[in-house]
Amino acid sequence: MGFRKSNKLSQKAMIKQILKRCSSLGKKQNFDELGLPMDVPKGHFVVYVGQNRTRYIVPISILNRSEFQSLLQRAEEEFGFDHDMGLTIPCEEEFFESLVASEMLR
Repeated sequence: MGFRKSNKLSQKAMIKQILKRCSSLGKKQNFDELGLPMDVPKGHFVVYVGQNRTRYIVPISILNRSEFQSLLQRAEEEFGFDHDMGLTIPCEEEFFESLVASEMLR
């Protein structure tokens, strides 16, 4: 069994090396080797808002706000969370911007 575990670790190391070699591909598409967006700082996440699906980078602290939790409930009812389109928030951009602005003042 120790041999198998050793093989798995070496496979993980090989995958990391391959990802490092291919990292220029990810950078061209604005994603790092783990598939995370390079323009999103730690402690933030991306949501898409409104009919135009405008992209916003918001702090994770906004998850504590009851208004945002209500928006998440609406998003789940309207779109569900099992899709590849990113987290889409069904509200007007102006309302969302005011919510984010008030969170930044906290």
